[in-house]
Amino acid sequence: MNRYHDIKSAAYEANMQLPELGLVLFTFGNASAADREQGVFAIKPSGVPYAKLRPEDMVVLDFDNNIIEGKLRPSSDTKTHAVLYKHWPAIGGIVHTHSTYATAWAQTQQDIPIFGTTHADHLTVDVPCAPVMSDEMIRGDYEHQTGFQILHALSDRGLSPQEIEMILVANHAPFTWGKTVEKAVYNSAVLEELAKMAYLTLQIRPDCPRLKESLVRKHYDRKHSADAYYGQQ
Repeated sequence: MNRYHDIKSAAYEANMQLPELGLVLFTFGNASAADREQGVFAIKPSGVPYAKLRPEDMVVLDFDNNIIEGKLRPSSDTKTHAVLYKHWPAIGGIVHTHSTYATAWAQTQQDIPIFGTTHADHLTVDVPCAPVMSDEMIRGDYEHQTGFQILHALSDRGLSPQEIEMILVANHAPFTWGKTVEKAVYNSAVLEELAKMAYLTLQIRPDCPRLKESLVRKHYDRKHSADAYYGQQ
């Protein structure tokens, strides 16, 4: 069996979920899965329609963006994935989409406010939006710099990538991650729903108040704290 079989299969399955969940159109978006012991990740090849995608098409690279295995050109966003894997050793999967509502929020250059308990079930702060990239970064190694734009956006706010597993990149689109690529896909679907809910909330009530802190903590802690009681043991 190919030594990268598991991550190539995981990356393939994750990518195939994106159109099924309505998170991508045509060849928009990509998902990758990492193997920390081998120091590599597998990602979707660039521009290949999902209907034609096969597990063996996944491209394997190291965290310095060197191709280890694969005959096809990797996703154009591969350098962004590589930067995040290299600097955040706890993550094992990354997803990037151009899902409609999350991308619309990214285009406004605004965070997604925390209005309700669905949001608080997953994180205790607004979904952050990384600032607009400088002209120098855009003209340089753009996809590589996008990774650093994400890193700096969380670091500047004192946020942990283990607690905040989603972000918008201003004028671009969302990125999500997780301990596994399956969790990254889950986070991508959740982010799109949070973006849609926040948009509709503001249409109904433009001056809607933010969720009060006691409800934020209650809903987050019942799922994520040491005393969590959501789900089965």
